[in-house]
Order: sequence, then C-alpha cells, then structure tokens
Amino acid sequence: MGLDMYLNAKRFISLYSEDTKKVKITGLKGALPPKDGYFNEMGRLRYVEVNGIYWRKANAIHKWFVDNCQKGEDNCESHLVSREDLEKLRDLCKEVMSNKDKAAELLPFQEGFFFGTYDYDEWYWGSVKGTIEEIDELLNYFDEDWEFYYE
Repeated sequence: MGLDMYLNAKRFISLYSEDTKKVKITGLKGALPPKDGYFNEMGRLRYVEVNGIYWRKANAIHKWFVDNCQKGEDNCESHLVSREDLEKLRDLCKEVMSNKDKAAELLPFQEGFFFGTYDYDEWYWGSVKGTIEEIDELLNYFDEDWEFYYE
C-alpha cells in the first residue's frame, strides 16, 4: 500500500490508416480480425495504452501533478498531461537538482497516507533525478501522436 504513480501513454488507432496494419496483438479475445480485408467496428482495437513512467512514493512529483495538471484535486483518477507539462516538470527538476537549497520552495513534498518520507533525503533526490531521465526518455520514445495520462 502506498503512493504508486503512473504516467501512461495512449494512442488512438484509426480504422482508416496504416496504424491498423502496424498494431498486431495476439491472444486478445474480442479483438476481431479484418473481415474481407476491412476492419469492422465490433471488437476493433481503438486505443493502445502502455505504461510510460512509474514512481513509488515520489510525493513531491505527485504534488506537482496535482497542482499543475489536476486543478488541485487529488482524486486518484486519470488526468491528461501535455508534452509541455512534462517538459515543465523536467525543467523544474533540473532546476531543483542545480539549486538543492531551494527544493522546499520549488518542488515541495506533500504529506499523505503512506506517501513516504517528508525529508529532502536520498529518496527525494533519487525521484527528482529519475524523473528527469524518465521524461527525457519518454518524450524521445513516443511521438506527437501519443497522449499522456497521470494517475
């Protein structure tokens, strides 16, 4: 039990584009193959959603998402996050790593039930550093056709 955080990448798969030919899923009951060379609507795959980034008890990162992408509501629901939002978070994390004495001001932690430590310790710095690396990798891996959701 605790603060498990996910940033998922989701992409719409168009019925009328080359995307349908690129996505091959085997062993998925209910995903119907094309009929007479055409995909019909029933049982067709509409989206692909994959895990992008996983954090564990990174409460300062969680607070940033709540404050900046969820209008202050911490409701355990999935929320759209733009590429620009991710770049802002990454750049903020870089600034915090460069000015560690300003961590409490720039990227403060958030208290909560099973949210981890409330210190600017190795766990905090590891989550900040990891966030920079993971966002860089994520933005390089997924092109503009992907949307991101935080939960």
